[in-house]
Amino acid sequence: MRKLVIGLLLVAVLGAGALFTGLANPLVAMQVKGALVESGIGEERAECMAERMVDRLTLGQLWKLRQGMAARGDEPEEGYGLGELVKRLRRVDDGEAVAVLTTSAGLCALGIG
Repeated sequence: MRKLVIGLLLVAVLGAGALFTGLANPLVAMQVKGALVESGIGEERAECMAERMVDRLTLGQLWKLRQGMAARGDEPEEGYGLGELVKRLRRVDDGEAVAVLTTSAGLCALGIG
């Protein structure tokens, strides 16, 4: 039992170290890209946006962004308009995260991201 606890602690420390040093950024970028594609953004644009977002935001900010943009209650999962988008962006309550998301979307759409 003691070896199991030590092993789990070692895995946790290594995982935290990988996240802290940026070694896990490719895995995080894959998760962000997947979430963007699920929301209806094209594969190429999602990859561009994910790289920019992972470089500029913390894991906490990425989590807040994901939680804030998720559909709640009777909100539509996809195919919503500008009004719904603005409502969800306000719900994020992190100006920097919203700014990075919107600038990444714009720059990647223009092909200069």
